[in-house]
Amino acid sequence: MIVCVIGGGASGMMAALTASECPENEVILIERQTRLGRKLLATGNGRCNLSNLHASQTYYHGQQPAFCRPALEAFDVDQTLNYFRSLGLLTVQEESGRVYPASDSANSVVDVLRLHLEQRDRVRLLTGCEVSSVKKTGSCFLVSAGEEQLRCDRVILCAGGVAGGKLGGTDSGYRLLAAFGHSRSKLYPSLVQVKTDPTLVRSLKGVRCEAVVRYEAEERSGELQFTDYGISGPVIFELSRSISTSGGKGFVQIDLLPRTGEGKLKLLLAQRVKELPQLPAEHLLVGILHNRLGRTVLRACGYAFEQPCASLKPVDLKRIAQKIKCLQLEVQGVMGMDAAQVTAGGILTADFDPNTMESRLCPGLYAAGEVLDIDGDCGGYNLQWAWSSGRLAGQLRGTV
Repeated sequence: MIVCVIGGGASGMMAALTASECPENEVILIERQTRLGRKLLATGNGRCNLSNLHASQTYYHGQQPAFCRPALEAFDVDQTLNYFRSLGLLTVQEESGRVYPASDSANSVVDVLRLHLEQRDRVRLLTGCEVSSVKKTGSCFLVSAGEEQLRCDRVILCAGGVAGGKLGGTDSGYRLLAAFGHSRSKLYPSLVQVKTDPTLVRSLKGVRCEAVVRYEAEERSGELQFTDYGISGPVIFELSRSISTSGGKGFVQIDLLPRTGEGKLKLLLAQRVKELPQLPAEHLLVGILHNRLGRTVLRACGYAFEQPCASLKPVDLKRIAQKIKCLQLEVQGVMGMDAAQVTAGGILTADFDPNTMESRLCPGLYAAGEVLDIDGDCGGYNLQWAWSSGRLAGQLRGTV
């Protein structure tokens, strides 16, 4: 049986490796870029956060988030890590549950997948080759890839989403599946930086801190990074889906010192005023916050940098402590799809069998990974979905 896998990203490489395990299959893996796994190389800031020990339906989104459960259970985190170990990849686990290659390099993940694909006699790799159409004629599929017309028995579509266009994000998967009657939900950038009113953040570019961030009813904790256009970092990526899908409006509230209560902060500030009454106010928060962040808090409260600390009354210190615990920024949208790591939304899962990943509209056609309307939280969940769904699709447990 000839199996054509479209897309050489995480889910596509997993699907191709899985399909090639059956001695009766010949696999053709087609990737539009000149090399496999280019987008995978950029994940986790080049470290490749390839999974998370806590992966479960709880961390996934879409119109039907339960769709991901059969795949995640059929090829869970332990099975995934054992599989990569069998390929020769060593991994390490962080306390947060995130899993990385022991080399701390995404190249290691891509390389073990690529090497095993290249060494399998029944796998043919076509890179730098874009699929323009897929048609079904009788029981066979005709795939137009570059100048080639490929005839195959099964097609697994793993073309990804539109996020990260500079790294290979594309809408081709949606278009190819639309030809078979599939439709998609609205697309949004996710795991992406957030734009805010630049008045306060402009001077904080590059400053990082551990924070608790709230947006509407959602609250997340982790590392926050300020930029000249707004805020970034893992904690913001985790909130960005909600911000993006709600229209990018409203406010975020940032607790800059989540481990220190407001009462203790007021005591610390009062003690400093007592010990150093002539200290200029701009130095009041030295040792408590990053210097630039401390000055920004004072600016947000309306205090002059040059005024002596002795001029700050208890009500002023309370106001400063409250601002540290709740620095509010007006949201002005999110960065676009090119900056996003993941596409929220995709091909509707209602038209696929979650136990096989086969299309209900076209027997013999499968899909996996980001092209479908399933996306995960920040922290390795999206790659686990890619491995699990690619593995399930590659087993070709269809109706034909």
